[in-house]
Amino acid sequence: MADSGRSAAPPRTDVLVVGAGISGIACARALDGAGVPVRVLERAGHVGGRLASPDLPRGEGAGPARPVDLGAAYFTVSGSDEPGAADFAALVAEWDERGLAAPWTDTLAARDGGGTWEPKPGPQRWAAPGGLRSLVTDLARGLRVETHRTVAEVTPGPAVDGEAACAVVLAMPEPQAARLVGPPLRAAEVLADQEWQPVIAVALGYDERRWSDDLTAAFVNDHPDLSLIADDGARRGDGAPVLVAHTTGELARRHLHDPERAVPTVVDAVTALLELDRRPTWTHAHRWTYASPAHPHDTPYHLDDDLLAVVGDAWGSPKVETAWRSGTLLGRALAARVSC
Repeated sequence: MADSGRSAAPPRTDVLVVGAGISGIACARALDGAGVPVRVLERAGHVGGRLASPDLPRGEGAGPARPVDLGAAYFTVSGSDEPGAADFAALVAEWDERGLAAPWTDTLAARDGGGTWEPKPGPQRWAAPGGLRSLVTDLARGLRVETHRTVAEVTPGPAVDGEAACAVVLAMPEPQAARLVGPPLRAAEVLADQEWQPVIAVALGYDERRWSDDLTAAFVNDHPDLSLIADDGARRGDGAPVLVAHTTGELARRHLHDPERAVPTVVDAVTALLELDRRPTWTHAHRWTYASPAHPHDTPYHLDDDLLAVVGDAWGSPKVETAWRSGTLLGRALAARVSC
């Protein structure tokens, strides 16, 4: 047969999901379940994203390490009739049965501007004995996940760093996704100028528990430095004398370049708010430059004719269930649309 002079198009063998947080892994799980070949590319050395549970403390003489939840403080189950909500509830029930997730509390404290603490009943909050990252690890079992894989660009085709894909999913905060995408891709306009709020999460380890057993977590309203304090030993169920404090966006912005510099301010605030007579024996700070979207979208995901999609907790009310539903619903939509 005569050579037509045209080079063969590169093979498109997989949907490529960039980001191994819960939305990216949920998307990959839905695609894999539908028989669509999919790979997940993650720049870190593990899955989890903002469901981060590093082993702390680190360092010689700091005591035994255990997972500490430094990202999301907990998750809830909406029980709504929105698409995917029943499936998430069923997943959580399965996690509960297997001992991977457990009900934590339906009442948190809230401090008003005058310094008064009041109990605030609300929905059941769930936690994970092995840390919230363990739930993403469970979802990722059997999937093809490439860790330590940094992506530089997504181009028309679509392609990731020159590798042709059946479709590309960006499972990350929009400012990070925007760095990978430019015109003529339609998603560039969707991702442009999206504002996110930063947080610095500080773990504080003590020699023993010196706060009330009634404390599970507390919203700190109208405070210049803190927005949340959570008892990590209570939510993990092991009683460890570890607190996690989340800063306000204002304090985080001042110390994004060096999050450890926020620690003394956080320690002072926690000590005063909980009326503690000891300071922590160790601390650890983690910067979340993009912790939560300032203006969430009212659709569950973005998918356009370029076969480039964006998922995450910005696509709805920012919470863990939203991220899972965003990825799962997109995965189902892509499975009905693409053929690899």
